[in-house]
Amino acid sequence: MNSSNNTSSTSSPRIILFTGKGGVGKTTTAAATALCAAEQGSRTLVISTDPAHSLGDALHKALSPEPQQIAPNLFAQELDVYYSMKKYWGNVRSLLLTVFQWQGLKSIVAEELAALPGMEEASAFLWLDNYVQAREYDCIIIDSAPTGETLTLLTLPQTVQWWMTRAFPFQKAAVQTVGAAVRTITGIPLDKGFLELDAIFEKLQRMQRLMTNPEVASIRLVMNPERMVIQEARRAYTYLQMYGFNVDAVIVNRVLPDIATRNNFFAEYIASQKKYLQEIEASFAPLPMLKVPHMGKEVFGMDLLREISANLYAHYKPLDFYYKECPFELAQQGKNYILKTKIPFASEGEIQVKRLSDELIIHIKNRRKNLFLPRFLSYYTLEHHTLVDNWLSLTFAPASENA
Repeated sequence: MNSSNNTSSTSSPRIILFTGKGGVGKTTTAAATALCAAEQGSRTLVISTDPAHSLGDALHKALSPEPQQIAPNLFAQELDVYYSMKKYWGNVRSLLLTVFQWQGLKSIVAEELAALPGMEEASAFLWLDNYVQAREYDCIIIDSAPTGETLTLLTLPQTVQWWMTRAFPFQKAAVQTVGAAVRTITGIPLDKGFLELDAIFEKLQRMQRLMTNPEVASIRLVMNPERMVIQEARRAYTYLQMYGFNVDAVIVNRVLPDIATRNNFFAEYIASQKKYLQEIEASFAPLPMLKVPHMGKEVFGMDLLREISANLYAHYKPLDFYYKECPFELAQQGKNYILKTKIPFASEGEIQVKRLSDELIIHIKNRRKNLFLPRFLSYYTLEHHTLVDNWLSLTFAPASENA
């Protein structure tokens, strides 16, 4: 395990984002982590970016779109995209409404579309930028939306840039030139809106750089010991790593204790759970696997969150970095792509590689490592593999050349 202390070497607050398939318990683990950090003396903010907010339920507190203190050192916030735009980005909304109406959309449709694609996730980045600049908190815990929406974060700057270059029938310089004239006709601050959107784009880029800084931010994947949940977590892990986001741990929630086997009703589930726990450990190694036992009841309120954090961080400090290395690399080499993944303590003759659709299965003796491939590699054929200095290199060639 690669572990280090808090972010004393950096001026940014420590940032930890929790993600996973909907319903796995990421909100309770994020809330428990935040409470643990606060009670250990860190001024902590926990933010929910999930439109289906349940952070307030987990904390058993009524929350709002603004941060509010709910315990010593602990602040909480449930983001609202429309509130955020109204407070900070009103000129952008006016700009979008004007453009959509110019393009012939009905007012009610234009109103609905005035929230940019990914703006719910972007709001988190923009609020984060405010907090990072103000140095208000020692650490920020993000209870993110389910995995798919979280992955939207990866392309937010590119998405906003696409909108800026294609959604508007004019360029930045032209807007600044004609802005006053347009404003006298429409009453809309078009030039200010465009400049504000430009500033948002710059903030998103800045926050993306911060979120991919392994000295500041890390992501923790939350899952249950169930097949479909593990599959989605593997896919998310691939994409998070590919885009440079540091995943430092996997958290397995709702693990039934062995004592449950005394009840024949749970015997089959316990047996499959043990198999899946082994699969998780093999698939995500060398990341540490933190386990949270099933509480046997609905989890909400500070007392139960403390119980979760006591189990979750029995051998760790909540704000430490548990792992910082990238376990695989993907690079282009001519027309081919080379994927490298670390396979310690193995020889080339012991390794067998099999591809099933977008999943790569690596067998090493009696061990198995599963890795989901980026979807674009479906256009490429796995040509060969080699093992050098504990790194397995797999060459993918364009499928048409091997047809």
